[in-house]
Amino acid sequence: MQPVYLDNNATTRLAPDALQAMLPFLTQDFGNPSSMHAMGRAPARALIGARRAVQALIGAADDAEIVFTSGGTEANLTAIRSALAADPSRREIVTSAVEHPAVLALCDHLERAEGVTVHRIPVDTEGRLELDAFRAALSDRVALVTLMWANNETGTVFPVEGLAELAHGVGALFHTDAVQAAGKLPIAVKGTDIDMLSVSAHKLHGPKGVGALYLRKGVPFQPLLRGGKQERGRRAGTENIAGIVGFGRAAELAPAVDLAHIARLRDRLEAGIIAAVPKVRVLGDLRDRLANTSCLAFDFAEGEAILMRLDRAGIAVSTGAACSSGAIEPSHVMRAMKVPFTAAHGAIRFSLSRDTTVPEIDRVIEALPPVIAQLRALSPFGAEEVR
Repeated sequence: MQPVYLDNNATTRLAPDALQAMLPFLTQDFGNPSSMHAMGRAPARALIGARRAVQALIGAADDAEIVFTSGGTEANLTAIRSALAADPSRREIVTSAVEHPAVLALCDHLERAEGVTVHRIPVDTEGRLELDAFRAALSDRVALVTLMWANNETGTVFPVEGLAELAHGVGALFHTDAVQAAGKLPIAVKGTDIDMLSVSAHKLHGPKGVGALYLRKGVPFQPLLRGGKQERGRRAGTENIAGIVGFGRAAELAPAVDLAHIARLRDRLEAGIIAAVPKVRVLGDLRDRLANTSCLAFDFAEGEAILMRLDRAGIAVSTGAACSSGAIEPSHVMRAMKVPFTAAHGAIRFSLSRDTTVPEIDRVIEALPPVIAQLRALSPFGAEEVR
């Protein structure tokens, strides 16, 4: 039986078209795009084409605003470090309590080791940013506001365009981690107050190990990696041409994805599970979330155990809990949303893609209820609690 893959927010299958586009640059067109001889010309042309494809994906004004990186993490760190270097008199950052660890870990380090003040804005029980707290954190001391466009665990979407306008009102730069949003939401940064934006190829059927940072023209910038003139002097190191070409092709394919169809499959999954399993709640903002993401919390069932049993049934999902010092703890997103203890430990994320089918969804709906029933029967709270 073929496996069912519903962990697409972690990574997606490489699109066959993207793979085919990459292959020549792993074989005959292997030259360095910075070389002056003929073997560098095809890679150089391919680099230009891929840059324009990513520009179109996010609706940027100019392909010169696209800086290729090794992925979303590097793009995030580059944006944050650059914003702090732009104005040494501004030593504060505004972010949220539910950002990706790539952002939160750097913010923790900057606060602990470099004396930067970090404002971590809370969210409500649906994962929506607390706007009053956000406004209160803004001041002329803030160098950067960095907020994700869409949450990787719940799919909740932040109103980043309006938040960027508020950030500019106090003279702060605005960066958004759009790793989960690109290819899943319409994005058009031209004409907005978004200064920097991070994307990653492998979240939209491109290859791993390549991403990009959108850098609006005129925004002050300090490279994270120095040592060469690649990427117009903004990111040193020979470009990963095959990966970048695959990214460009994936970006070209993204607008054709039927997001409404994916949302219908997600809703079918949720309706089927809710009908068959008591004491389950859908987490996140049900009015404004990614079409492909469903985060379900099952009372009195441990997420890791659910994941492992589904894995044995050939179904790949992810859990909203993390193992720390031998103990299973709810993720920082679950804690920030104040999900009740009995449910937070049983949070499972199902993330769909354009490859997901109705039979796959129905297979999950059939397989999951007995898994939950078995685990609840083993729970110290007892199966009676969920009746």
